[in-house]
Amino acid sequence: MRSLFDAPEPPAGRPERRVLTVSELNAWARATLEAEIPLVWVEGEISNLRRYPSGHTYFTLKDADAQVSAVLFRGQSGSVRFRPEDGMKVLVRGRVGLYEARGSFQIVVDGMEPAGLGALQLALEQLKARLLAEGLLDPARKRPLPLLPQCIGVVTSLRAAALRDVLRVLERRFAAVRVVIAPVRVQGEGSAKEIAAGVRALNGLGGIDVLIVTRGGGSIEDLWAFNEEVVARAIASSTIPVISAVGHETDVTLADLVADLRAPTPSAAAEMVVVSRRDMIDRVTALRVRLAASTRLRLGEARRRLDRLAAARGLVDVERRVRDTMLEVDDLGARLRGRLDARLRDTRHRLAILAQRMTPARLAERVASRRSRNADLSGRLAFAALGRVQRSGQRLGGLLGRLRALSPLEVLARGYAVCYAVPGGAILKNVSGAEVGDRVRVRLHRGRLTCEVKEVDDVPPDETI
Repeated sequence: MRSLFDAPEPPAGRPERRVLTVSELNAWARATLEAEIPLVWVEGEISNLRRYPSGHTYFTLKDADAQVSAVLFRGQSGSVRFRPEDGMKVLVRGRVGLYEARGSFQIVVDGMEPAGLGALQLALEQLKARLLAEGLLDPARKRPLPLLPQCIGVVTSLRAAALRDVLRVLERRFAAVRVVIAPVRVQGEGSAKEIAAGVRALNGLGGIDVLIVTRGGGSIEDLWAFNEEVVARAIASSTIPVISAVGHETDVTLADLVADLRAPTPSAAAEMVVVSRRDMIDRVTALRVRLAASTRLRLGEARRRLDRLAAARGLVDVERRVRDTMLEVDDLGARLRGRLDARLRDTRHRLAILAQRMTPARLAERVASRRSRNADLSGRLAFAALGRVQRSGQRLGGLLGRLRALSPLEVLARGYAVCYAVPGGAILKNVSGAEVGDRVRVRLHRGRLTCEVKEVDDVPPDETI
């Protein structure tokens, strides 16, 4: 391999040096590392782990004597089934490289698994711990199954043998039950989301009494969809009771732990969800027999108790009190009937009197009397109103006469006049308001005069004109 240091030989007698920049040196070191060191597995303990908003994870991988930087890019994070944490001992797979900008040696990780514990198992334990802390695995939240469901929802694959087992058992035990199937994939990429969507779809459908989430057996990878968080949360949030029947009896998934009831097999789930018709008939028959026996027992006990009471002295007193009460009731009943009869006779008599008073002739007579009385009252009212109007007219005439007598115009008609100053129009009440040569206006009964004062003579008020 030719390196950056491979250069032509210098001419004899002329030594020459090959000088590199820092960038060239780092680039040459990176190329050498990537070419010479293949894909490697490295075991160590995670330290100083940092997750960035970009989705990349940076950490240090160390042992007792050394350490190396490592980076897990976002694109490879999906292949890691568990969540790396500080202090966790892991096996990482990657290529050795060099970050040229800082000249730092590092491992670019493209795979990781826990050392000593499978990645799937570790991821399951982490998720189980988280759901347990939230209370989703608490037995107190599990609900009982309905006794006689009318409709059963099944979430599984249409090609699954588990579906055929469930339908066969339901047909045998109670053929009248209705079954609604949500077809989903039960393994592979995206199957967990389909299972969760199936559970939610059946919850939204309405009319379903219980759900069965099921599939047949397989490896932990085959059953892994039922260990996904999205499935566990969909089952936990279901408003319908859920039976989980995943795999064989030895297989326990997170769906089994979250569900209201775990069935060891799909067939067992079908047997749990419905009661056999024969079992129901036998149970009803047994209950009928027990009811009849219990009734006979209680009746016998009641008869014996009644016989004991009859033999006791207290029963004689009770019988006497009952007879006295019956006589008192009869007496009160007779008195009540007598009063009711008297009340009825009195009412009938009053009705007869009213019937005689309400004959057509009597009614016509009363109407005529009322009409005559109304006519008399009308005449008296008209006469009284006329007199009232005449008296009011006379009073009004007197008031008008008094009003005319008090009017200034009537005073002027008797020869008096009113004198006003010019200009201004003020009424002159004495001679002090005018002087010789002033003009005054005189208001007569009819018309006005404008005069000039020739003489002012102050005449006492009591002197005659």
